Amino acid sequence: MSGPGGHGEGHAPLRFKLTLRRGPMTTHVPKLSLADLRVEIKKEYTNVALDPNKGYHFHTGRRLANILGYDEKLYAGLPESNIASFAGTGNPFAVGPINPGETVVDVGSGAGFDSLIAARLVGPTGRVIGFDMTDEMLKKARAGAAAMGATNVEFREGLAESLPLPDNFADVVISNGVLNLMLDKTATLTEWFRVLKPGGRLQVGDILVERAVPAEALDDISLWTG
Repeated sequence: MSGPGGHGEGHAPLRFKLTLRRGPMTTHVPKLSLADLRVEIKKEYTNVALDPNKGYHFHTGRRLANILGYDEKLYAGLPESNIASFAGTGNPFAVGPINPGETVVDVGSGAGFDSLIAARLVGPTGRVIGFDMTDEMLKKARAGAAAMGATNVEFREGLAESLPLPDNFADVVISNGVLNLMLDKTATLTEWFRVLKPGGRLQVGDILVERAVPAEALDDISLWTG
């Protein structure tokens, strides 16, 4: 599957694991404010950071990682607090390898679960930058990196659709459970594509709905935030 702009010179191929089926589509534009949506997302994931075992309408933590097919060796030794607040929807490491020496950007890094795994995979000559907009998640991710002594990973505040990075920066962009939260998915993917180096890789774990979503569901902010 090619990304925005296709496979022309200087463009990076985008790699997904998707099963595509032809089905009914909707042209309904959600009646949501981007600002309101961000507020609700921050509220929900602040709770996941502070109280991961509270019980949500989505799975979290070690159980979720196992459901999504993570090799336990990948996260063995990660701080338990970072594992507990993991709330992804897929496994970006199942899409393709992360190699030693690479620069990885993790969009919507949350408590740092995927970023800390990536930091191990890229090794001391590589670099990982995680971006998130939720303060409590950033605090937890930074604490986890410090506890591991991981100096090749950092966590910055940032928005998925407006990354404060130059063009052609990353070998790999990973993301997990973020794209489904974006109102403008085309603009978001275009931004991720922008920061990839020529020949870079986009490895995403997310939700794919195989049927048309009713308009009333698209307008329900509670269904967007978790």
